[in-house]
Amino acid sequence: MNSLILLIFTVIEIYIWVLIASAVLSWLLAFNVLNSHNRFVYTLSEFLYRVTEPALRPIRRVVPLLGGVDISPVVLILLLIFVRNLISEYLA
Repeated sequence: MNSLILLIFTVIEIYIWVLIASAVLSWLLAFNVLNSHNRFVYTLSEFLYRVTEPALRPIRRVVPLLGGVDISPVVLILLLIFVRNLISEYLA
């Protein structure tokens, strides 16, 4: 059972880092630091969008923009940390 819990924790940690990378990349694209016409940047941004958007879309429907800033990644990261701590408390 411990192996399954460690696997779940690892998947949650990886997904948190993917969310952070997606947010940073979107900021870099928005401020024209990176060129979205670059093939690698486009492929990376498309991959991160496809991986994170299904989880972020329901949160975006509920949480409004704060001053034009999308805080749905922060909300999702907090929810993932809460789930990880909940699993840790009750199963470990």
